[in-house]
Amino acid sequence: MSARKIQIGQLWKKDGTAETYLVTRVYPEALSTIAVLRKSGSENENQLRVKVERTPAGQNLPGFSPAMEDDIV
Repeated sequence: MSARKIQIGQLWKKDGTAETYLVTRVYPEALSTIAVLRKSGSENENQLRVKVERTPAGQNLPGFSPAMEDDIV
């Protein structure tokens, strides 16, 4: 599944686990867009940088899916 646009504050679930991640930053880098994710409830853990994929339906984070149906809009 993908979202029309990935935005700060969205929650995404890591595929294959029950871990939920919060999007804390989205920024352009060279010819791509990067999303910075932080594990929900774990402010002290390392953050993940994920390259945003562009799809015909919108944007996607590989290895993740939106945590709630409302995030797909």
